[in-house]
Amino acid sequence: MFGIVHFPFFVAAVFLLNVTPGPDTAYIIGRSVAQGRSAGLMSALGISAGCCVHSLACAFGLTALLAASATAFTVIKFVGAIYLIYLGVRLVFFSSPAKSETDSNTRAGTADGRKPLKQLFVQGFWTNVLNPKVVLFFVSFFPQFVTGGSDHKALAFLSLGVVFVAMSTVWNGFVAWAAGSVTRRLGGKPAIKRWLDRAVGSAFVGLGLKLATAQR
Repeated sequence: MFGIVHFPFFVAAVFLLNVTPGPDTAYIIGRSVAQGRSAGLMSALGISAGCCVHSLACAFGLTALLAASATAFTVIKFVGAIYLIYLGVRLVFFSSPAKSETDSNTRAGTADGRKPLKQLFVQGFWTNVLNPKVVLFFVSFFPQFVTGGSDHKALAFLSLGVVFVAMSTVWNGFVAWAAGSVTRRLGGKPAIKRWLDRAVGSAFVGLGLKLATAQR
C-alpha cells in the first residue's frame, strides 16, 4: 500500500528501537521520577507530538534538507543541547521537597518549582524536535521501507509515521507509568526526593553535553 515494503520488518525494528533505552526514554523516566506519573505521561505525549513533526517533515522533504545542511544540523544540535542543560540545571539547583502530585498538577508556578502539565508537554515536544539525531534517524530509516518508484511517497511516509508514533506513544506511556509508580512510593520522603531531582537534573545535563558533542 502506497509503496510501503517490508512492513513487518518495520514494525519489528520500531519495537526494538523503542525498548532500547535512549534520550527520549531517559527524559521520560527523569520527568516521572521528578514529578510523578502524570508528568511522565505528559512528557511522553510531547515527545510523540515532536515525532509527528519529524514524520511530516520526512514526508514532505524537509528532513532531508536539514540532514544535508551542516549549518542547520549544528544550529539545531546546540539549541537542543542548551535546552536540555537548562532543564537539568533547574532541577539540580532549584529542586525542593515535593508536595502532593495533585498540587503540582493544578497549581502552576508554585513555590516548589514543579511544572504544570501543559509546560511539561511543551518541554517534551521541544526536546524531541531539537534533537538532530532524530532528524537523521527519520531520513535514514524510513526510506528503507518505501519503494523508490512509488507515486505516493508522501502518503507512505505519513503512514509509517503514524505507526511509529502510535507504537512509541504506547511504549513511552508504559515507561512513564512504571517509573512514576516506583517514584510515588518515595514521594513522601523529601530528602530522597531532593536527591532524585538532582540525579535526574545531572542526567539531563549529561544528555545535553552528549548532544552538543554529537557528530553527524
